[in-house]
Amino acid sequence: MFHRRPLSVAVEVKKSRKGKRMLDSSTTFHIPLHSSEVTALGRRKRRRPREGAGEEKNKALVSLSTSIPSPSSSLSQLPSPSPFKAEEEYKLLGIEFFQCDALQLAPKLLGKLLRKDDVILQITEVEAYRQNDTACHGRFGITARTAPVFGPGGRSYVYLCYGIHSMLNVVADKEGIGAAVLIRSCAPISGLETIQSRRGQATNKPILLTGPGKVGQALGLTTDWSNHPLYTPGGLELLDGPAVKNIVVGPRVGIEYAAREDVEALWRFAIAGSAWISAPRNTLRPASSSSISE
Repeated sequence: MFHRRPLSVAVEVKKSRKGKRMLDSSTTFHIPLHSSEVTALGRRKRRRPREGAGEEKNKALVSLSTSIPSPSSSLSQLPSPSPFKAEEEYKLLGIEFFQCDALQLAPKLLGKLLRKDDVILQITEVEAYRQNDTACHGRFGITARTAPVFGPGGRSYVYLCYGIHSMLNVVADKEGIGAAVLIRSCAPISGLETIQSRRGQATNKPILLTGPGKVGQALGLTTDWSNHPLYTPGGLELLDGPAVKNIVVGPRVGIEYAAREDVEALWRFAIAGSAWISAPRNTLRPASSSSISE
């Protein structure tokens, strides 16, 4: 029986550098086609562009570009962790504010403001380190490094982590106790350009300040700032701020070396609902009255 040879279309191909096939005049192969497909190919016409289509596309592109905010040093679009008026002037916290147990001071620091140069940060996350705490630097006793921890409450304790990151702590309680509160995360209130420059990141997202090393870098801190009185004007200051109503708590981060009871203690505090909180976030839960008191 006689079989008609199927019609075909010649396609020219070659291999690209990455092994993909591309059109070329070097090689051809034939793809069989049904006669009806050939007819359809023969009748196919190039579609003419609809009038005004180009103008509509340009309008859509303009609309899209105007809907994307351009980079700016303005902080008005940043998510606010709690009510704050930039024009409002807050006062320095007095030394008596810090004269309490670290576990009491930690939640009190949420919402308060750190100011240095043109940078103002609002504290959004902290960790408490108490006397006789196996995760506290005070466990080493008084050394050249840890001496500020044993000073009066209200002074700073800045130490290097991994020899790179400057970690800011606020000393708590009375002189000789050896307790402090680590500032884990903040939200920017002013000085965004300075913060971005110091951090080396042109972003206004939480990654900018969610982590204690990032906070220290944004403030331009070194260990030279250790033992600085935060309740005196000039330099690094701690200012009063808006009250925080809702708090979440959880175990502290990166203290696996400590005693089990200290590892499991819910001594990490953060502003509930804030985006400016470091990882891990899934270990945080709403605070009870007992979790924020001794």
